[in-house]
Amino acid sequence: MNFAPRVRRGHTTLADVDAAVDELHAQLDQADSTLVLIFASPDYPPEALAAALNRRFADTLVVGCTTAGEIGPGGYQHHSISAVSFAAPDFCAVAQRIDDLAGMSLSDALGVAMGARHQLGVRSPFPIERRTFALLLIDGLSAREEQVASRLSRALGDIPMFGGSAGDNMRFERTAVLIDGQFVSAAAALVLVSTPHPFEVFKSEHAAGYGERVVVTEADADRRIVTEINAEPAAAEYARLLGLAPEKLTPQAFAAHPLVLQVGGVPYVRSIQRVNPDLSLSFFCAIDEGLVLSGTRAHDVVSNLARTFDGLRRRLGPLQVVLGCDCILRTLAEHDSATRARLSALLAANHVVGFNTYGEQFNAMHVNQTFTGIAIGYGLPA
Repeated sequence: MNFAPRVRRGHTTLADVDAAVDELHAQLDQADSTLVLIFASPDYPPEALAAALNRRFADTLVVGCTTAGEIGPGGYQHHSISAVSFAAPDFCAVAQRIDDLAGMSLSDALGVAMGARHQLGVRSPFPIERRTFALLLIDGLSAREEQVASRLSRALGDIPMFGGSAGDNMRFERTAVLIDGQFVSAAAALVLVSTPHPFEVFKSEHAAGYGERVVVTEADADRRIVTEINAEPAAAEYARLLGLAPEKLTPQAFAAHPLVLQVGGVPYVRSIQRVNPDLSLSFFCAIDEGLVLSGTRAHDVVSNLARTFDGLRRRLGPLQVVLGCDCILRTLAEHDSATRARLSALLAANHVVGFNTYGEQFNAMHVNQTFTGIAIGYGLPA
């Protein structure tokens, strides 16, 4: 099935909000636009940015979030806005706002999913079955990603889902989702997109468990805080594993040496957010007493992701666009290395648009130090 391209990518580094949105509009505007996704640095005042987007994209569904870094046509970006637009008849999209993250039940998730699915079915010019994917954008400081992702994935059934947790450039003060014309915290946006083009939701990670195992002996699961590891102050014991003094535990150290939980032989990274004054550790993801964790051995992140993209092209044909949610800790680990430049070039070559996150969603799972996304292809030759 052949289509004229109906995906446009945009990016701006202009500091003035109105000028930045004008530049994005010039890059993204197309007839029958159905969805614009915005990934914005928290440097832009959220109220002013939302107002400017409402003016310039008044007739289009606009959804997005604040970031810990942007991914645009040139790869990794900072202090910028990256964006992408989709247009009919190739793409149809709807979005649902979720406010009560803490109280969201499976029944609530079913209501959200069924409402979005019904709206999409009414609007789509083609049957949506097996042609629909879901994007979840969620407040990255809510600490509710596990529950929301798990319940929405169950409610969505056969619709694959990926997503990312909004960031604020490692300030850990306020992250926000753009939905219903405003940036809101303690909220999430679920976007359903249907398309006849071939697509695949995927994840890529480059860390595997190895070495000494440790046990979480005291934790506050609701707040994602570990106070003791091996019955010792958590930060002190983690620093011992790394051969560092506790005061040397920086985001770069966390990024280079994450802890891993093995579930059914599959490693899931449990990333550390920060050291607290009482030597407890705050995590980006679910953590609880009794979990057995191990250190990690990192494989080459560039070749790992390159293999992922190669496989996607084999299955989907040339890639139109990849929407990517890339954990900020993956980039921090390569901050002073030529590897970052290689990785950035790889993202640009594969038409990735997205952002650096405070966590990623892959179907029912909330994960860390992972690249999750969706690749949309042109299809294989007949």
